[in-house]
Amino acid sequence: MTKLDVQSASQATGASSAASKQPEAKEIKLWGGRFQESVTDAVERFTESISYDKDLYKHDIRGSRAHASMLAKQGLMSISDRDSILAGLDEIERRIQNGEFVWRADREDVHMNIEAALTDLIGEPAKKLHTARSRNDQVATDFRLWCRDAIDSIVERIKDFQVAMVDLAVKNAGIIVPGYTHLQRAQPVLLQHLLLAFVEQLDRDAGRLLDCRARLNFCPLGACALAGTGLPIDRFMTSSALEFSSPLRNSIDAVSDRDFAIEFLSANSVMAIHLSRLGEEWVLWCSEEFGFITPNDAVSTGSSIMPQKKNPDPMELVRGKSARVIGDVVTLLTLCKGLPLAYNRDLQEDKEPVFDSVKTVLGMLEVSTEFARNISFNQDRIKKALPAGHLDATTLADYLVHKGMPFRTSHDIVGKSVAMCLGKNCQLKDLSIDELRTLSPIFDDDVYEFLGVENAVNKFSSYGSTGSECVASQLQYWMEKLGLI
Repeated sequence: MTKLDVQSASQATGASSAASKQPEAKEIKLWGGRFQESVTDAVERFTESISYDKDLYKHDIRGSRAHASMLAKQGLMSISDRDSILAGLDEIERRIQNGEFVWRADREDVHMNIEAALTDLIGEPAKKLHTARSRNDQVATDFRLWCRDAIDSIVERIKDFQVAMVDLAVKNAGIIVPGYTHLQRAQPVLLQHLLLAFVEQLDRDAGRLLDCRARLNFCPLGACALAGTGLPIDRFMTSSALEFSSPLRNSIDAVSDRDFAIEFLSANSVMAIHLSRLGEEWVLWCSEEFGFITPNDAVSTGSSIMPQKKNPDPMELVRGKSARVIGDVVTLLTLCKGLPLAYNRDLQEDKEPVFDSVKTVLGMLEVSTEFARNISFNQDRIKKALPAGHLDATTLADYLVHKGMPFRTSHDIVGKSVAMCLGKNCQLKDLSIDELRTLSPIFDDDVYEFLGVENAVNKFSSYGSTGSECVASQLQYWMEKLGLI
């Protein structure tokens, strides 16, 4: 029976039964002093957020500890009340961690659940905890603390993936693969160079997250509903206790700003796109048409109908889940685009997309790391694929430039050389010196030092290029930065 069926059956209960059974009295809301009646069940179900914002409990308790300590120092509560509150919060945290805490939807959210439970536990002193604090600044503080921890977790997992990619590069030294532009064969590159390109992208992803962390690391606590308070609080004390850089300067901005969450999800989206592009690359390379990669069984799946299939499903899902992460930031941007200052209840909807984005990118990073540790590159297949596409053509053009020819002229001559190869069904290195000299008298026997993928790769020498020495330098840099040597 569905929920709708249950509701219909309940509504169909006889009138005499309904009259004889009085509804259970609802708990009076902590904010309910001016109200004469309780909200309806439908409103309560629709407005609750405890089903997901209970994930903020550690940060809510941490903020409450800092707030209680500040109130006591400022003479707004006694030391005895502070100690009772701190002990009660410790007990509530223990119960939550042990699965003994009962989360109640009629207490709406994580803040009211913890405060009401604290009142049940220690009585009157708990009622002093909300002095000079609103749920508006409380949730903004909790959310910033949560995002800060989430960024730290993501950055740590980015490093794990970078290490896996660098390890993969070390294990595959000297392998040359076709480099592509427009998904057409372009130039030969070292596989290490290609793998390190993704390491570079991940480093920028980590940098964006750390930049975001620095900007979000300011404390809203004490801004109250929106205007601050006339009570003698010390916002710098709570900010320091919570390891923020400082309190936010403007109380209205403090409770209404969600730039930090939008920036966080934007950074996650860029990273998800990077991971999706890697997923696409590896899915292609696992195909029979490429055959460059063989994933281990530990990171592959089969088909329910085709027994021969071995699919790189984890990387397909990495590619697919990027859509969720992009959707999460779009949700948050749309949520915030029309909100007037200061706090609005719409902002209750900010947490689920953030929680989803973090959970998704952590999973994408984890499975990508696992995949990188469980693949092998098929050197024979790659080597057989290299001759196609005349990958050394640009290097041949560089040879002519070395001889003093303008590049545009060399480009034209090499194009004609490729056309000659297509007519003869051969490679550039197979053309005789006499054949090459029919195109330009500049060609000499030393041209063959530039032809063939191995020679071509070795001729790259500019900073950041795919030349062996350049790539060795890049690899050394990353091994040192990641603490691998």
